Amino acid sequence: MPAKFISTCFLIVTLMPVMLAQKATSINVQMNNVQLVFTLDEKGTPQYAVNYRGVPVIKKSSLGLQLSDVSLDNNFEIKGIDSTVYDTNWKPVLGEVSEVRDHHKELTIHLKQTNAGGKLMNIIFRVFEDGVGFRYDFPKQQDLKYFVVTDEHTQFNFAGDHKAFWIPGDYDTNEYPYTHSRLSAIDNRKLVETSTDIAVRVAPDPYAVQTPLMLTTDNGLYINIHEAALVNYPAMQLHVNQKTFSLSSRLVPDPVGNKAYLHAPCATPWRTIIISNKATDILASKMILNLNEPSKLDNTDWIKPMKFIGVWWEMQTGKGSWNYSDASDNVDANGKLVPNGKHSANTANVKRYIDFAAANGIKGVLVEGWNYGWEDWFGNWKEKTFDFVKPYPDFDVEALQQYAASKNVNIIMHNETSGGATDYERQLDTAYRFMNRFGYVAVKTGYVGKIIPRGEHHDGQWMIDHYIRVAQKAADHKVMVDMHETVRPTGLNRTYPNWIANEAGRGNEYNAFSIGSSPDHETILPFTRCMGGPMDYTPGIFKLRGYVPGAPQRQMHSTLAKQLALYVTLYSPLQMAADLPENYAEHMDAFQFIKDVAADWQDTKIIEAEPGEYITIARKEKGSANWFAGAITGENSRKALLPLDFLDNGAKYVATIYRDAANADWKNNPGAYVIEKFLVDEKTRLSLSLANGGGAAVSILPASASDLKALKKYR
Repeated sequence: MPAKFISTCFLIVTLMPVMLAQKATSINVQMNNVQLVFTLDEKGTPQYAVNYRGVPVIKKSSLGLQLSDVSLDNNFEIKGIDSTVYDTNWKPVLGEVSEVRDHHKELTIHLKQTNAGGKLMNIIFRVFEDGVGFRYDFPKQQDLKYFVVTDEHTQFNFAGDHKAFWIPGDYDTNEYPYTHSRLSAIDNRKLVETSTDIAVRVAPDPYAVQTPLMLTTDNGLYINIHEAALVNYPAMQLHVNQKTFSLSSRLVPDPVGNKAYLHAPCATPWRTIIISNKATDILASKMILNLNEPSKLDNTDWIKPMKFIGVWWEMQTGKGSWNYSDASDNVDANGKLVPNGKHSANTANVKRYIDFAAANGIKGVLVEGWNYGWEDWFGNWKEKTFDFVKPYPDFDVEALQQYAASKNVNIIMHNETSGGATDYERQLDTAYRFMNRFGYVAVKTGYVGKIIPRGEHHDGQWMIDHYIRVAQKAADHKVMVDMHETVRPTGLNRTYPNWIANEAGRGNEYNAFSIGSSPDHETILPFTRCMGGPMDYTPGIFKLRGYVPGAPQRQMHSTLAKQLALYVTLYSPLQMAADLPENYAEHMDAFQFIKDVAADWQDTKIIEAEPGEYITIARKEKGSANWFAGAITGENSRKALLPLDFLDNGAKYVATIYRDAANADWKNNPGAYVIEKFLVDEKTRLSLSLANGGGAAVSILPASASDLKALKKYR
């Protein structure tokens, strides 16, 4: 069977009614358990519904857009239908699996308005075995060349008052703790009233939530709502009607309230609905990746997974500072900045990190606070803050690069913009030429603060295009990019594989400067933030309490073993060992897992999962026989079961288990762990005891002859 062909059968029953009548038309498409029903009602309003195993998931919901001069949500007639079956495989440059199957049925409904102007709009549906994606498509036409989208009328009418894991629909940040409630109870104002967290604030719409939105139903279904291929369009939020359980799209506006400026031919991002009766299937879905375009890069050989450490946590915890001086006007008689003596990104300190990385097989060292601008950067909303090629006097760029190269270590560049996107774009070529000159293979960007151009938002159309421009420019210079404070990802790491990670969520750093995140946070992230792409979460904190001077109450809401497990359960091809070298030096036996664990994968097995409760995942290292597993739990202790039936038949392996000690507890005894080694094979079932807020990490490596003699078989 060819990879792609035009279907002549799966819509044949419904095509005839479409051709005979243009109103009250119904078209059905089914893939395994998922059924799409498209309807054009008597008013010419396009509608859709989605069923799973015959059970309504999305009840009849309206589709359409509002333009500045016309409404595109009614008075349509069907001018034609195209249908295609697609079944092929493709290989991601970096990923959770080495090969992805894309199997779907595509239905394109060609619509034309019957009123004056006769605007043309297509709605394209793709029905997968695990859900549905759809988008609006505008063909080239005389009466719709340049147009302004002022609203989107996409609805998701749910069949019940489902349980939701949600964060407020903020235009500028995703860094909220998750709330778990019924749809009928979603209200951002209540969240603000009850929270002491510095990140929580009133969102523009008190009943709007961000995507990805994770839902569970009383009849055992799991539903995830998000979007894919967010390009040249603002991010979509969802407004919740508490009485009808209907969600409707809300687009992030620009300074004058418009949402998008488009030029036909063009298409919107895909709206995605992933459905299963198994939580593990949600995490295993590749639908969002499949809805993105293939890689735009001709050569990707230079894109490599990487583990790194960084001069970062000591600044987050107050040990050092990003800024070289205490103020931009703190200068001596010669007009030079007066050092404050706390600057972390100095040559000697960075060499210390390079030495630790080299001694432990870590390939990267991230250096933040190396360049001019940190004295006067936050909250000033200036046109220009940072110079991306001018190092502080105590940071010797050339000497450090030579030193790092001699140790086979790469320094990772940092470009904080303080929200000054226009200034960053002016400096992009200069900044990336600087990176090429000094051998920087990756850059971490940041957008802390209000966006310039003033009035734009982090998640608006202008910034969506900006992030892509940065990824493209980085690719031109063969630089990998990790973006922080950006819109949440939508699978564009397929199209721009050098865009290897994002923050775009509440990371580990909140345990340093805020009240932190609850123990269930990391069991929710894979079902929400991580559905669209890798997250730079910065795991691996080993000093779990007492790391912030003057704030003894600050601690990780995690055990040490759970910090190890996060390297497996939270996927990213760019993984940071986030703690200080001296804190790792006290636990080098546990640090061995960080040294061993891979960052790019041949295969992934989602063993067990329940959002807000627990996750157990096993992954096979790409190009290797090595497997690694991670199991984490929320507030409550539990036993994680890990059958090893994915191992090669007849082969023997050594399982090194890094687990919580019997007396471990995230709050009272987070640092207690045990390391055990056993011989295992494909018949073994590991039983892992996880403490409250705890976890377990397991490396499963082929056994040597000496291992077979020295180790006992797992009981």
